[in-house]
Amino acid sequence: MVSELDRQAHLYQEEVVWGIQEKFGGDFVYYNEGGNLAISKKVLTEFHKLTPDVVWERGERLWRKRGGDDLPGRAAE
Repeated sequence: MVSELDRQAHLYQEEVVWGIQEKFGGDFVYYNEGGNLAISKKVLTEFHKLTPDVVWERGERLWRKRGGDDLPGRAAE
């Protein structure tokens, strides 16, 4: 995920989760309460540790690098 984010301006969660499933198998993803494929908590925890300058765009469901107008924290305004 980190190297993909370095290559691109952003990462869409839906694309990432299917890519993880395909490359690494079911140990790194799960089906959430809504029946959607989701990234495991352990993977997300490690991703957050490695990417302090990344924010989550909730509406777009993507991660992107922090911009100058972003407030501290993970969530984008």
